[in-house]
Amino acid sequence: MKLSDLPKIIDIRIKGDSNFEVSNLSSPNNPQKNTIVYLDSIKKINKKIFSIPVVILLDEKFEDQLKELNLNYIFAKNAKLEFAKLTHYFKRNVSNINTFDIENYHETVTFGKNIFVGNNVKIGRNAVIQSNVVIEDDVIIGANSHISNNAILMHGVMIGDNSKIGPGSIIGSEGFGNVLLSNSTWFHICHLGSVEIGNNVSIGSNCTIDRGTIENTIIQDGVIIDNLVHIAHNVNIGENTAIAAKVGIAGSCNIGKRNMIGGMVGIVDHIKTTDDVVISATSTVNKDLKEPGVYTGIMPISKHLNWKRIALWITKLDKIAKLINFKKN
Repeated sequence: MKLSDLPKIIDIRIKGDSNFEVSNLSSPNNPQKNTIVYLDSIKKINKKIFSIPVVILLDEKFEDQLKELNLNYIFAKNAKLEFAKLTHYFKRNVSNINTFDIENYHETVTFGKNIFVGNNVKIGRNAVIQSNVVIEDDVIIGANSHISNNAILMHGVMIGDNSKIGPGSIIGSEGFGNVLLSNSTWFHICHLGSVEIGNNVSIGSNCTIDRGTIENTIIQDGVIIDNLVHIAHNVNIGENTAIAAKVGIAGSCNIGKRNMIGGMVGIVDHIKTTDDVVISATSTVNKDLKEPGVYTGIMPISKHLNWKRIALWITKLDKIAKLINFKKN
């Protein structure tokens, strides 16, 4: 569509070439030609955006701070809400027709009973698809991979070679992204990305891995995941990381290589961990872990302001103890 058509869909104002054509949304980290890029801050305007013909969606409060004349802008009172509306517009329609025909797949693939397979699905040699599995459109399953009973692979999911998906796990579910409206109700952001799972990955039973908002959620080669783990949208899990049961990793986290994450760990959104990190069971991770090593963070829940005061003193205890010992000596 042309930019001039956008005000028919969302509440925005155009500044630039109204005849500029757009075909989809893309992320600021990986902008694509003729797409709309939503930014929540002008600090995220980078060199890539300058080099590719895109349209930038921003809150109107930033307009006076922008002097670049070679970019197309669309401004809104609530740009995040208008972005959310656009995700509904560009969301893909997925076939609900079962096109499964065992003759369409290589003779080395093993199939169980009651399987649903959508359009344009590719399954590698010697793969095993057990009973009651749902495989939606455009899914790719690598050679020698094993999809256990009752698993669901949602549209566009990619699974590498020699990987295993446990019983009841859902790969590519809709992410938990929402906009809070002025009337205290929520407007859902559709997630247009998918999930990439590498080679030699093992995912346990009843896990959920959400698809990315624009780009993909990524599970790199050699990762092992226990049962009942939730990985949110836009997360990237580094190679050969091990994740124990009941871990929850919030959106847009970047977990390093060879991390070991203990049971019931909670990692808040946008956290980064470096390589070779160990996180003790039941810890809460609310800051980046920039150095390799073992980390533990456990504290009883309390009123937030009280918790902040307690946490501040805990971080100072070691210095206080040293000071006391120094004075004694």
